[in-house]
Amino acid sequence: MGEDSLSGSTRLLRAGRPHVGWVNTPVTRASTYVFESVSHWRQTRTVREEQRVASYGARGTDSTFALEDALVELEGGHRAQLFPTGQAAIANVMLGLLQPGDHVLVTDAVYEPVRRFCAKHLARLGINVEFYMPDGSDLAARLRPETKLIYAECPGSLVFEMIDLPAVAELARRCGCLLAVDNTWGSGLLYRPLSLGADISVLAATKYLSGHADVMMGALVTNERAWKAVHLASVDFGQTVGADDAYLVLRGLRSLAPRMAMHERHAMLVAQWLEQQPQVTRVICPALPNHPGHELWRRDFHGTNGLLSVEFRSEYAQADVEAAVDRLRLFGVGASWGGFESLVVPTDMAKARTISDWSQRGRVVRLHIGLENPEDLIADLRQAFRSLEA
Repeated sequence: MGEDSLSGSTRLLRAGRPHVGWVNTPVTRASTYVFESVSHWRQTRTVREEQRVASYGARGTDSTFALEDALVELEGGHRAQLFPTGQAAIANVMLGLLQPGDHVLVTDAVYEPVRRFCAKHLARLGINVEFYMPDGSDLAARLRPETKLIYAECPGSLVFEMIDLPAVAELARRCGCLLAVDNTWGSGLLYRPLSLGADISVLAATKYLSGHADVMMGALVTNERAWKAVHLASVDFGQTVGADDAYLVLRGLRSLAPRMAMHERHAMLVAQWLEQQPQVTRVICPALPNHPGHELWRRDFHGTNGLLSVEFRSEYAQADVEAAVDRLRLFGVGASWGGFESLVVPTDMAKARTISDWSQRGRVVRLHIGLENPEDLIADLRQAFRSLEA
């Protein structure tokens, strides 16, 4: 049986490890690499921008190389690069590809720290940032001759807006710019932006790839076209990760498929219960048939994860909703997600979007449905919701 005939979940168990020897790639903690001779040292320095060779700890070790290989397998890309956080990976993409006078189009559904990075740092460098509607409906009209990058999220942060990525990729090709996509939600298992035409897929490995809420890491996987610029930028910015963190994420990857299936099953049970509650206006998840982007999700995705958002009836004030959140016992109040535990965080959608209008909508809370028994999670939500009726 050839490797190409294996399913994605099977390949994920084999990726980033030798075919013989240790099942798990041993942790290589190292900084200095000693060469056989001066000529060996010179030869390595000549080829290391194009080839992945051992030369210095910051350039990678067996541990980081193994994780990079697994991510390339997961996303179907050319090369991968690791970063201390997902935000660091995103900043590296933008600073590595853009220069003063360039124009970048960023989704209005962007992760909020990226919005702040654009306002504080790209603007300071003379890079023109413009936001577009999360569904991409106004994207073509905003393209300029100086547009060098389109930055997308699919689904969008907090309320999971969908975008037709192949159509955006076609726009990017026509204008000669690159397309980068935050794929933390899809994590390579549920969504593969590179196969849909993107040049760069960015992941917060902190979340589902790690899966255990015990490591911080970001990553990007690119096609051949985008690789050199973002790789050289990561070297110049001194971006690297430790061997122990790489080992933890690689270990987490081995269980990604069954964990994601369990998150999906639990989330759908909770979502179905939430849709029946009188306090709720809408349950927001692209896997639900009433989601505006559901057909795109059916076409391009291979399942869903544990994320749901709940829009409450408009008469509830923010203080009412937050009081209900405080009553939850099994949901920790936390802004991250992707680990085994259930989490909840209130949102302020009017501030989280600048061109999308949320002023007349109800308060929104984002849930991450973890691996706990969903009946226990529903019971917890039920007792918390009673405070809204009171």
